[in-house]
Amino acid sequence: MRELSIREALNEALAEEMERDERVFLMGEEVGYYDGAYKVSRGLLQRFGERRVIDTPISETGFAGVGVGAAQVGLRPVIEFMTWNFSLVAIDQIINNAAKMRYMSGGAFTMPVVFRGPCGSVHQLAAQHSHTLESFYTYCPGLKVIMPSTPYDAKGLLKSAIRDEDPVVFMESEAMYGVRAPVPEGEYLIPLGKADVKREGKDLTILCWSKTVPTSLKAAEILAESGIQAEIVDIMSLRPLDTETIFNSVLKTNRFMVVQEAWPVSSYGAWLASYVTQNLFDYLDAPPIVESGLDTPHPYAKNLENLLPPTPERVVAAARRLV
Repeated sequence: MRELSIREALNEALAEEMERDERVFLMGEEVGYYDGAYKVSRGLLQRFGERRVIDTPISETGFAGVGVGAAQVGLRPVIEFMTWNFSLVAIDQIINNAAKMRYMSGGAFTMPVVFRGPCGSVHQLAAQHSHTLESFYTYCPGLKVIMPSTPYDAKGLLKSAIRDEDPVVFMESEAMYGVRAPVPEGEYLIPLGKADVKREGKDLTILCWSKTVPTSLKAAEILAESGIQAEIVDIMSLRPLDTETIFNSVLKTNRFMVVQEAWPVSSYGAWLASYVTQNLFDYLDAPPIVESGLDTPHPYAKNLENLLPPTPERVVAAARRLV
């Protein structure tokens, strides 16, 4: 089977959906003539033209609002933020307009818009460009929030997101755009709202997503050397959440931990640990652990930056405490 990078898989998903449905268009900073800040939109301008691949001014509030309006009148916009850090400028459009419109109109309007782009820390981009913001958007009813970890998942989930009738927040790990893995030829979709067991285990469950999936898989390899079998569940869809897959895993292992890149306070990982515990308290043999990024603004210095996100070693140490 051929191998694609996450960047190439996303590009292929966009091209296939734009070819399939003329209502789909891409809008954002540098998505056209520059081929995208991270080259996800490479070649799309030449293939589909300026009416469907639209370079915008540096005005996230403006072009996010255009996407919301376009979705209301029947188009299917894909709005690219150069980084999700910049989405904070447009959060009013995403939460107060996109997330609520279908509900407040009594279903008169659907909202088939995808907001996508890179998130998380990578290579010394410092405090203003290194946020992991899933907690901001999973907090809001009406939004679907997706964070893939492999090229295969990224392509199938983005295609489903573009076809969905609700607004989708699609967060891609900036550090993982170059990760390569098998992606089959031809059409396939991955439904939103499904998790994926990336590794089977019997001693504890590790719930993770995006960049913490490879971290957790590496930790599981280390744990296996000492006889501890960790089951790795890639959440992928943070909202809606696949409670069935998560609960089945925890019921099998009776222990679980959450690994997230985000800050620990008021985080999605903290809520997820609480939610699983509330539902499965009588089946747990130990209290859950949430392994997070450190609770500090992101430093520029590389030696300090490397200390912030969860590492395989930190995950291994937490897992050993758990078992």
